[in-house]
Amino acid sequence: MMYDIKLNIENISSKEKKIREEYLKIFNKDGFPNKKSEEWKFTDLNKIISNNFEELKTFNQSNEFKTIEKVEDFEHNFIYLINGFLKSHDFKFENKKYITIKELESTADQNIKTTNPLINLNNALFTGGYFLEISKNYKLKKPLIVYNYFLGDLKNKITNSKNSIILNDNSNLDIIELNIDHSKDNFIYNNYTNINIKKNSSFKNYTLQGSDSKGYFYKFSKVTQDSDSNYENYIFTSGLKFNKIEENVDINGEHANCNIQSALFLDNNSHQEIKTELKHLKPNCSSYQKIKNVLNDNSKGIYQGKIYVKDIAQKTDAYQLSKALLLQDTSEFNAKPELEIYADDVKCSHGSTSGSINEDSIYYLMTRGISKKDATDLLTKAFFLEIAESISNTEIKKFVEKNLDKQIYGYKKN
Repeated sequence: MMYDIKLNIENISSKEKKIREEYLKIFNKDGFPNKKSEEWKFTDLNKIISNNFEELKTFNQSNEFKTIEKVEDFEHNFIYLINGFLKSHDFKFENKKYITIKELESTADQNIKTTNPLINLNNALFTGGYFLEISKNYKLKKPLIVYNYFLGDLKNKITNSKNSIILNDNSNLDIIELNIDHSKDNFIYNNYTNINIKKNSSFKNYTLQGSDSKGYFYKFSKVTQDSDSNYENYIFTSGLKFNKIEENVDINGEHANCNIQSALFLDNNSHQEIKTELKHLKPNCSSYQKIKNVLNDNSKGIYQGKIYVKDIAQKTDAYQLSKALLLQDTSEFNAKPELEIYADDVKCSHGSTSGSINEDSIYYLMTRGISKKDATDLLTKAFFLEIAESISNTEIKKFVEKNLDKQIYGYKKN
């Protein structure tokens, strides 16, 4: 099914309208991606959308409001989003003169050239999002939680948001992204986030799902790293109908480090995919990727990961591994690890494994009086804990482990 999506954004200049119309024209010509595209070889998104949406309407503003259900586990700063739109923020633990936070200007970037249909759609229609900049030599005292609530009538609607995060030299930021869906409708959330990590700065991102959702989520992150910078992204999601996260990282400064890890629990016909492309462009840099999936029922998991090493990027150390644990014969996992290396003095490896749960371990636990279901849950948690244990912040680690329990044992119903 082809959707003729209209540009209905008000109060924009004629120049801005022309740029957006060009992006929308490209999208309407190509439509949602399908398996003919190498980037989507395991996912026919066009078919998925056609089977679940009778029509699609653009969602350009949010007047909804809900009192924040704040995390009480630890002190933190916060940004409050509703359907991707910035509503409020508070950096009460920080010196605010070193932090810039505001609504991202709704100006389309005509310099973004891409064949990705969802990025073209985002460039055409985005109206919400935030701009966050941390000043040079400032290190935040407390983590930042981004509460992203989905509220109101979102049925058959697509919301497009764009975020921009800049860490200037010698700064740091820890963000926890918490998606919480109260709409319970079928909707599409399409987000593009640009992250710029300057020299000797550290950015750690944690993505968590705070509730079950009927939403279809797509997030593309473009990350640029300067010398001696550190980027870490930990992804813990479950309870989603559809979720695809793309990480495109340019490691563009010597002695920079990139670390991407995930623990995804898939059930009830869930479809989740992580796609990474890490480009080593300078010498003496490292990257580490470990992607773990547990699949139940008729769920489908996908990992596509590419490591690119430029000819001048000598002394690169890059590691990539995906592991999948299938709890049912009806579950499916696909992996496509890639290495593209043009330097000759590097240490690079990749691999992928998948299999069923160890029946001997199940039997051993059952002989100790543990039910088969509880034994399966225990082994699933043990499979995931390796990812959580690599988190250095103790408070965030405990919060993540608590969230993992929700993934495995189910979210509390409101």
